Amino acid sequence: MSNNRRMSDAINRRGLMLVLSSPSGAGKTTLSRRLLETDSNVVMSVSATTRARRPNETEARDYFFVTPEKFEQSVKADEFLEYANVFDHRYGTPKKPVMEALSAGRDVLFDIDWQGTQQLKERAGEDLVSIFVLPPSHDELERRLKTRAQDPDDVVAKRMAKAADEISHWPEYDYVIVNRDLEIALGEIKSILAAERLRRTRQIGLSEFVRKLTS
Repeated sequence: MSNNRRMSDAINRRGLMLVLSSPSGAGKTTLSRRLLETDSNVVMSVSATTRARRPNETEARDYFFVTPEKFEQSVKADEFLEYANVFDHRYGTPKKPVMEALSAGRDVLFDIDWQGTQQLKERAGEDLVSIFVLPPSHDELERRLKTRAQDPDDVVAKRMAKAADEISHWPEYDYVIVNRDLEIALGEIKSILAAERLRRTRQIGLSEFVRKLTS
């Protein structure tokens, strides 16, 4: 059978929202980047934020950097799927590009915290799949934060103090993985994604496919 025939027989599906959450330093950002590099059907949700841009960040690729006034205008206009205050800054997920991607059968990846995930659950319904990433130990989490060399010691201490509260929300997630080894953790995320893509409710072309089989 030719590749063209296999493509024409493919069952259309609706995309899903894949959330990765963790305390800072547990590895969710690295895992997100590796997933995007290895799965072309996954696109990253770009958040808006009121925090300052870091030297290695690019506008519209890493974040949409906006003023607090602009952020508040978007909140009032209901332009965010979710928004939250994190370490004295505001973060929000623009609604329009996410809905367009899902309708086109693309999966949208979210690197957000438990506050954003709670809001997203209320609005996303069955579109949402959530994964919480745990560090292998308290000491390893602290070591990773210190070796990132992006934040001063007082910020690292603040993030460590916040980690216990963040970790306490793990039961709210569909799946939990422990990031002891990056490649193993990535493989677990891919397994979850593969299974969730096959859910009957996401295969919007399934009824037509079955009709052709039985006609």
